[in-house]
Amino acid sequence: MLIIAHRGASTLAPENTLKAFTLAFEQQSDGIEFDTYQHDDAILVFHDKTLGRTTNGSGFLLQTSLADLKQLDAGDGEVIPTLEEVLATVPNGALCNIEVKHLRNAETWVQDVKRAVEDAQINPNALLISSFNHHWLAEISALWPQVAVGALTATYALDATYCARQLKAKSINIALDVVNADFVNAAKQEGLDVYVYTVDEPEDMLQLKLWGVTGIFTNVPDIAKQVVG
Repeated sequence: MLIIAHRGASTLAPENTLKAFTLAFEQQSDGIEFDTYQHDDAILVFHDKTLGRTTNGSGFLLQTSLADLKQLDAGDGEVIPTLEEVLATVPNGALCNIEVKHLRNAETWVQDVKRAVEDAQINPNALLISSFNHHWLAEISALWPQVAVGALTATYALDATYCARQLKAKSINIALDVVNADFVNAAKQEGLDVYVYTVDEPEDMLQLKLWGVTGIFTNVPDIAKQVVG
């Protein structure tokens, strides 16, 4: 079972910062998950629409210039990173789950991500593009059919794998609160990977490992590595 650091090692370092991602890999995480917004000037790694929760700024991320964003403190003196900066922290072979929180133009997004991946010498096979907006995933897949997509959901639908099948997704990324053994079995029978978020309790980690999930997203990758080996 893969251990994916949710927004980096975000319990011990500010979420979605270079410090959190670097620490995650120091803790032997198998990969990282992070959130992205397509800003006018860059693809930014950030979770919220607004700045107040995780920085010393205020207002809306997308209404603030990149120059001004780079002046903000995102915790411990860290700054809001760009996709390029985050990918530069990733060791060879580690998984990168890029969650799309905002997509303005799929064509330019794909161009920019491809360029960043190439510059960082990331193997495209180590990428997983996820989003709750499955329309965006369909647009990205149409433009970049080689990249794997993960259908994010917080719902155990009546037809559990319908959306993932429609997208020809590699995985379903599902909330811990709704996943169970039957869901995992149904997805695996369709050839889908199953990733579960957000898993911070050892008891849940062991249960999910027993069910055979592909990986978990966790804020405590150091603890997860100890618990599941």
